[in-house]
Amino acid sequence: MTDTRDQRPAEATLAFLRSAFPPEWREPALGHDAVADWERENRVVLPEPYRTFIAEIGNGSSLGPAGDGGLQPLGRLPDTWPGLGPRQPGEPFALEGAWPWEDDEGVDPEDPRINAAFTKGSIVLGAEDGPSFWLLLTAGPRRGEVWMIADVGAIPAPGDPAWGFTEWVQRWHTGNDWWD
Repeated sequence: MTDTRDQRPAEATLAFLRSAFPPEWREPALGHDAVADWERENRVVLPEPYRTFIAEIGNGSSLGPAGDGGLQPLGRLPDTWPGLGPRQPGEPFALEGAWPWEDDEGVDPEDPRINAAFTKGSIVLGAEDGPSFWLLLTAGPRRGEVWMIADVGAIPAPGDPAWGFTEWVQRWHTGNDWWD
């Protein structure tokens, strides 16, 4: 189990997250006990401030940085998610840097690293333009970063260094240097 406990986010961070997702657009928060149960089942401790966000503020929202349906509730997958096997958020994320596999001539489409990039070490925050997905990395050296993954490759968002959950929400909320 990835048991990296982060420090509770500052109240200013939580206040910003509350303001970015108005109550009428939020799913009910899970509570700390339900989050801890999910973490035990999935053998991972979620990175902060996402962990406190879903426990105390809201477990997803119909609006948010993910363009197709907003911020997904914990453990839920967008309708367009490819069926690549069971999710394993407690296993280390398969990549340490961007990998546009469609440009890698030596890669077979059935390469197990591609499947691992989709299934290990992350939770799905939402979908973007159908077959592209926002991930929050939950295990491995890049834990806490937001990445974009699609059928063509995976990259840290917006590049190196990658955004964390708060910055991802902040960039969307302010429109400042938002994803293109």
